[in-house]
Formats: sequence, C-alpha cells, structure tokens
Amino acid sequence: MSTSLEAFASPARRLPGDLAMWFFILAELTVFALLILTFAVAQALQPQLFHASRQLLDSSTGLALTLSLLTSGLFAALALEQVRQARASRAAWLLLAALLSASVYVLLKLGEYSHLAGAGLGIEHNTFFTLYWMLTGFHFVHVLLGLLILGWLAERCRRRAYGPDNCSVMESGVLYWHMVDLVWVLLFPLVYILN
Repeated sequence: MSTSLEAFASPARRLPGDLAMWFFILAELTVFALLILTFAVAQALQPQLFHASRQLLDSSTGLALTLSLLTSGLFAALALEQVRQARASRAAWLLLAALLSASVYVLLKLGEYSHLAGAGLGIEHNTFFTLYWMLTGFHFVHVLLGLLILGWLAERCRRRAYGPDNCSVMESGVLYWHMVDLVWVLLFPLVYILN
C-alpha cells in the first residue's frame, strides 16, 4: 500500500485581502495602541479626575455606538461571504445595510460631540477630555473613511466586479472595517465604563 503526499496535502491557505492592507491596519493599530496606553496611564495618574469626567458621558450612547458598529461589521462579513458564493448583488444590499448601520454611529457621535462642546467639555477642558477627543476623533475619521470604502464596495458589487476568484479587494475593505470595529470595542469600555 503506497501513500502519496498529495493525499495528505491540504489546500493552500492564504491571508485574506492584500498584504499592503495588513501593513496599513497594523500601523493604524499601533497608533491606536499608543493612544490607548496614554489614556490608561493618565487615568492611573488621575483616577478621580477620570472618574468624575466619565460621569459626564452617557454610557447608553456608548453602548448604542458599539451596537451600530458591530451590526455594520456583521453585515460587511455577510456581504463578503455572499461574494465568495458568487452572489454579488446580495452582497451589495448587505453592504448598504452596513452603511446604514454605520451611519447611525456617525449621527450618534455627532450628537454626542455637539452636546459635549455645548456643555464646554472641549479638548482643553481637562486631561480626560483631551484624550477623549483625540481617541474618539481619530477613530471617527477612520469610520468616515470606512463609510467611503463600504459605499465603493457596494457599488462595485452592484456591478458584479467581485466573485469567488476575485475578492481580494473586497476582503481588504472588510478587513479595514473590522479593524474599525475592533478599535471601538476597546475604546467603549476604556472611555465610557472602566474606572
């Protein structure tokens, strides 16, 4: 009885998306990690200030922000799966749902920013709010870029530009959006809840 290596070989696995996107995501995660570390150290040095300042935020808004981004991430993941199954038109609808869900985040965040600015809690108010505006503002810019990416991917799916053998660009866009989700999942408890 002879065995061949081919019988035991598994299909070649590849990293989803483009390598350049992975480098970009790692670079962005490094910047976020430094900002998060700065926030954590400042909180350790000024716990009372951070506790009092955190009370001025609405944690239910933070939870709604989290749910809108996670829902959007789910729709983006489902869209990618549809592309992998040669259902690009379904993927386009799922990406539009992802856009709609992410738009809820944008509206809620703009409302929160407006409320805080109106209450005089701007970037120079204290250390907590300086870091709050820097962290959430930097993340907000990434969300806006993500909305553009999701919209572009939806249009490309509508035109059936992606399929099972041609989905690397789609994977890269969805990977970026998952990075945005991941960062927010870390920011939400750090900024709104943890003392």
